[in-house]
Amino acid sequence: MPTVHLASRTVIEVAGPEAEHFLQNIVTTDLDKLGEREAKPGALLSPQGKILFDFLVSRVGQERLRLDVRADLADDFTRRLMLYKLRAKVEISRPEQIVVAASWQDDSGASQADSTAMHADSQWLRDTRFPAGVEVMRGYGAAMSADADLSGWDALRIRHGIAESGTDFAAGEAFPHDVLLDQTGGVGFRKGCYVGQEVVSRMQHRGTARRRVLLVEAAAPLPSPGTGITANGRALGVLGSASGDRGLAIVRIDRVKDAVDVGVPLMAGDVAVTLSIPAWAGFAFPQDASGAEEA
Repeated sequence: MPTVHLASRTVIEVAGPEAEHFLQNIVTTDLDKLGEREAKPGALLSPQGKILFDFLVSRVGQERLRLDVRADLADDFTRRLMLYKLRAKVEISRPEQIVVAASWQDDSGASQADSTAMHADSQWLRDTRFPAGVEVMRGYGAAMSADADLSGWDALRIRHGIAESGTDFAAGEAFPHDVLLDQTGGVGFRKGCYVGQEVVSRMQHRGTARRRVLLVEAAAPLPSPGTGITANGRALGVLGSASGDRGLAIVRIDRVKDAVDVGVPLMAGDVAVTLSIPAWAGFAFPQDASGAEEA
């Protein structure tokens, strides 16, 4: 199984007798459904429902939770958590010398023994963002060997429609539905209130989410992230991560359907592209796309 160090990631730990209660009341993830050997996606939102910080959350023994976050936003995230702490019996810290790594089953397939050994190692947890049948693990430790580079990891994410802030969207600009957190278990719709919950619940129950991550394919190398996706000059969205002729884009799916229905080519800059919904996702293109707007 290829393994890569994710140098752009770091860890924040929230510990104490009220750690889980504290996080449950402010983040999108339903921690009641977080297993011992899982790393689940989630986000801390603005009151307006936009993602300020996205992360993977996992358990570290008793009364301690780990937040796997972008290193460049970790200080801001820590300060934001401290603002919400008030009198909660929690400690928020940044452990030193923790390496964040990812490992996955490549096309040639790892041996069953390798996979079983990794599952048994307490450093490795299942990355639940990826669909069933795709073996992806998240690792945390002081010393972890790696034999792959970031290009392989990015290609894996792109192939399965897994967007991350930074390359795919900017902090404060996307709703959880935009980046498929509602599809990957990153939003608990029955857990009660959290910051930004009212907006997210309204989008879910009204079915008004129109901006979504789609898979991008082309017959030529894709342009750089941030390139606009258009149809006959009309803006559909923006290209995010790209690996050769494949990429991810957050686009208005109603506008994509309008263009496809009338045969207008979809373009990323001057490169013709096709856009598709990840096979594992539970949403579809709107049946009546024209004039639809998000909440």
